[in-house]
Amino acid sequence: MEVDGNKVSFLDEKLILVDDKDNIIGYETKEKSHKGNGILHRAFSIFIFDEKKQLLLQKRSAEKLLWPLFWSNSVCSHPREGESCEEAVQRRLQEELGLKATLLKFLFKFKYQAQFKDMGSENELCSVYLGKTEQSVKANPSEIAEWKYVNIEKLSRDVRENSSTYTPWFKIELKQILREHQADINGL
Repeated sequence: MEVDGNKVSFLDEKLILVDDKDNIIGYETKEKSHKGNGILHRAFSIFIFDEKKQLLLQKRSAEKLLWPLFWSNSVCSHPREGESCEEAVQRRLQEELGLKATLLKFLFKFKYQAQFKDMGSENELCSVYLGKTEQSVKANPSEIAEWKYVNIEKLSRDVRENSSTYTPWFKIELKQILREHQADINGL
């Protein structure tokens, strides 16, 4: 698939449709997978920390159909037809942030569905990864409006106080990471 300038996401790219047990049941375009209540498909989220154990957050581009200009985790996307989650994670880190992560680790998988106004839905079986980088961010403006590194305690407080400015999947993931994976963050 050719990249149009900085554009790396396309409505016609084929996503991997799955059942509740993550068995592949087919493929559908990103556009159709997100219409209405959405069709359950694979996704992933990456939480990248720096050497100070600060989390890299991104504000989604205004070009995004779902949750534009909302704050979210470092990278969130989908593996494409014929691509493993691990391959997709590395691809999107490079495409969105210009980064390679060290110590990239799978944490957990969860299913959620969230509606965004009348624009569509996320209906995903999402794999969550934790990683570290010492590289400089080179954010792709077609994907990311802003980015920043944030202290995790300050972030937790801000998510509680300003919940409506964050994506729904990020809030679910952050809560579980802080509850069950603090040792993984400390081990980075």
